[in-house]
Amino acid sequence: MSKKINAFTKFSSAVAEYSGRPVTFALAVAAVVLWGATGPLFGFSETWQLVVNTGTTIITFLMVFVLQNSQNRDATAVQAKLDELILTSAAENEYIGIEELEDHELKRITEILKEHAQDEDDRALHEKITRAVERQPAGRA
Repeated sequence: MSKKINAFTKFSSAVAEYSGRPVTFALAVAAVVLWGATGPLFGFSETWQLVVNTGTTIITFLMVFVLQNSQNRDATAVQAKLDELILTSAAENEYIGIEELEDHELKRITEILKEHAQDEDDRALHEKITRAVERQPAGRA
């Protein structure tokens, strides 16, 4: 496995890690309190208001992309691990790639699995899953 990680991946991982820490939240609250406390000093001017509005807007805009990148990588890694567990266990290999199914198909599979949690007939489960996943999304074998 390649350990090569590009600069954006390193950056987004670090931002995601640090943004979720309590100290980061405390610093953000302190910044807002400091900004609010300086209001009388600047006469609550439009420029004073613009500083926090612009700053928070820019930070929010950029955080969306950074955190989405981190979430996408995490979801892909978890999916790969789940696929590996399915392949190395007695679980049905048909579950590999079901994240590409339509929402209604995933809901139906979930319903079947909930029913099966109270049912012990594995063969019946296999047949139900096979019927529920009759059509494969484009690009799947």
